[in-house]
Amino acid sequence: MQKEPMTEYGYKKLSEELEYLKSKARPEIAAEIQKARELGDLKENAEYHAAKEKQGMMEARIAELEDILGRAQVVDPKTFEHKRVSFGSTVTLVDMDTDEEITYAIVGASEANPDKGLISYHSPLARQLIGKEPGDEVRVRLPGGEREYEVEQVCYKDICFGS
Repeated sequence: MQKEPMTEYGYKKLSEELEYLKSKARPEIAAEIQKARELGDLKENAEYHAAKEKQGMMEARIAELEDILGRAQVVDPKTFEHKRVSFGSTVTLVDMDTDEEITYAIVGASEANPDKGLISYHSPLARQLIGKEPGDEVRVRLPGGEREYEVEQVCYKDICFGS
């Protein structure tokens, strides 16, 4: 079983989601199924089939979360120096073509949300950045094409936003 690094913040969010699904969502869906059963013929009962499908997706998510949390290795990035890019680092990059600044935090795969500035340490960009320090340049092939960045700043910032 391969351990999956994640921040304490990510572990807490996934644990809260799992607890919600088990304690609140599961009983609600069971009640929906029971109510739909009372409507009669299950072959023609759209409400029943919709509730069963919803239940299946929820149970799959519960299994996924249990697997992720079971393999989780909580890493405290505050303990790292962050002179070089590492897990948990917040990195400010400058696009060499446009001079646009972009900031990302490098997190575990299950925590990643690029729209909120959280990229997985497995991502092509993060893999190129690991070990770099301010002033280093990186060239990376992304889905939108090849880009070149200069590492402007590497630091640690608490992750406490997003959903």
